[in-house]
Amino acid sequence: MITKLKTNARYALLIPTSMGVRITPKDRQPVQTSRDFAMQVTSAESNVASVSSFLGLPVKVLTALVSGSPIARMIADDLGRRHIDVEAKYVEQGGPWGYRHQFNIADAGFGGRGPRVHNDRAGEAGRSLAAGDFDLDRIFDAEGVQVVHLSGLVAALSPSTGELCLEIARKAKQAGTVVSFDLNYRASFWEEDPERLRKVFHEIATLSDVLIGNEEDFQLALGLTGPEAGGKDLAAKIDGFKGMIEEARVAYPDAKLFGTTLREVVNANEHMWGAILHAPDGWHIIEPRSIQVLDRIGGGDGFVGGLLYGFLRGWDAEECLQFGWASGALAVSMETDYGQPADEDQIRSIWQGDARVKR
Repeated sequence: MITKLKTNARYALLIPTSMGVRITPKDRQPVQTSRDFAMQVTSAESNVASVSSFLGLPVKVLTALVSGSPIARMIADDLGRRHIDVEAKYVEQGGPWGYRHQFNIADAGFGGRGPRVHNDRAGEAGRSLAAGDFDLDRIFDAEGVQVVHLSGLVAALSPSTGELCLEIARKAKQAGTVVSFDLNYRASFWEEDPERLRKVFHEIATLSDVLIGNEEDFQLALGLTGPEAGGKDLAAKIDGFKGMIEEARVAYPDAKLFGTTLREVVNANEHMWGAILHAPDGWHIIEPRSIQVLDRIGGGDGFVGGLLYGFLRGWDAEECLQFGWASGALAVSMETDYGQPADEDQIRSIWQGDARVKR
């Protein structure tokens, strides 16, 4: 076991998130030429939660829903189907130009035609989430949580969501809950107030036990100046990521796990997929190997979800990393942008490269 988890907790995993829907053309066609689309409930954070929830661990999300909205009803029902408990702040729509849930419009690409994603987040209800919306004393002290997972996407949505993530991290630390933070830097979210966001991200990272991010995340979100991952050479890429994580370890010495994925795109249907983890017992590296891709969106979230699941199960670092790698590979094989594992064995078979029929 990497670290001791809180006992007698009602929830294994707690995640604040802003929920929305994802609209995807059928048969991997481009958006502009399509007439038939599928719509699913989505958020990066609920994608992370789904690995643990489908595998039987108790999971809860904190979110905002629009009162009376059929999309909000769809979201609540879908999270229930994923075995995820929902605690929601309800907001009034306020007319046709008021609050709504985000729309994520994406095609998966095909062969040499890369995926394209368009985010429409105007009026997003999740941006209204604030520190006073939830009874954190009840959640962390009375109910109990083993791991809270925070995303930089939520922390950067608005000043109030940033403060909510900070308050959750502070309360979690006080309550003995493990704090996981996926930096998830997005340049468009940072344009208006980068200095405020850097302070928010720095404090959350200071309180974190698990830090996830690529070299851009660590440099641009936390202001670190480590080496570039660099070029097509695999050894140089791995050395670059390791250098970046070493610098983060110095800046945030209380964190126990530092992780990132490695991805090289062969084409839209095939990626080279790897991962790096630094744990208390040292480095663990999965050199990239070929995976088939139906839709790449959600692969990174699947990796984090699988990594945290292994952590919650008390596995050693190597097993956690392997399970994370395979959970990400599972997610990109599905039409949804999150994995829906039938059981642990399905994910382990992906790691082992065993795609034989199971009868």
